[in-house]
Amino acid sequence: MYSLKEYWQLRDLPLPKGEWDGNVICLETNVEWTFGANETHGFLSCYTFTIVTSGWVTIIYHNSEITLNEGDLYTYSPGMEVTVLSASEDYRGICLLADERFTLSLSMVRNAVRTAYFTVVELTSPVLSLKPDDLCRLRELMLMAIRYQQSGITHSNESLQMLYSLFLLDLSAIQEHSIREHRLPKRVEEIFLGFLSLLPQHFIEHHDIGFYASRLCITTTYLSRIVRQVSGGRTVIDYINQFLLMEATFLLRQTSMSISQIAEQLHFAETTTFARFFQRMKGMNPKEFRSPLSRHQRRNK
Repeated sequence: MYSLKEYWQLRDLPLPKGEWDGNVICLETNVEWTFGANETHGFLSCYTFTIVTSGWVTIIYHNSEITLNEGDLYTYSPGMEVTVLSASEDYRGICLLADERFTLSLSMVRNAVRTAYFTVVELTSPVLSLKPDDLCRLRELMLMAIRYQQSGITHSNESLQMLYSLFLLDLSAIQEHSIREHRLPKRVEEIFLGFLSLLPQHFIEHHDIGFYASRLCITTTYLSRIVRQVSGGRTVIDYINQFLLMEATFLLRQTSMSISQIAEQLHFAETTTFARFFQRMKGMNPKEFRSPLSRHQRRNK
């Protein structure tokens, strides 16, 4: 999957002034930029927070069609396949992007998760309709981030990181106020966040629940129950498979590795096992998915 810095270079987007560390960036978006993101959604290892400032945009997120309107905040979680279907001509937004590893290292995220079903860890619908005062504060933090990254001043990376932390704290408070009655026990939240932290580091080598339960010092049954409870029914294997699928699609499209090499890279016992997994998850076999002609034919069906 692409890091934020790799993604920015791939799309040939303007870089912040000065030395950018690749952890946080913010920009104003439009229809063209938003549709361009279809090329890399699902391969992007970063969180994105987009506020719709005018118009509307319709997306497919986790097999559901969602329309975002002015004043809505949309959160993208790493590894999710999202497709932009349509947008109004006057669609505009502000988008804050943060590298996944950097985000999970922040204590602010742990605090945010304690507001039940916080979208940064993909617990529920990725859309939050903001009240006017909340919209104003979050938007101002985003605009301030844009000003800092365009200034080229010393320590601008540190300033961006602090603004991102403030953004998460503010969003945490907004979410807590709106769904206070659904709070989860602290232990449940800690286990779920611990699982999410382990997953990006180990999903390639470890496809089994036992590894993650062992690292968290709990039973497989308890981990399974916690993940189902917090995520609204998704299983540990659902999360592992989603990450494996995203990595497989990335390797098939972006590298010249053979299918057998990809199967070995992802620690599948046999190439046929990998092929069956991919067919079940994607609806086509790896060879079909890799073929440009096949993809073109499917898009035009």
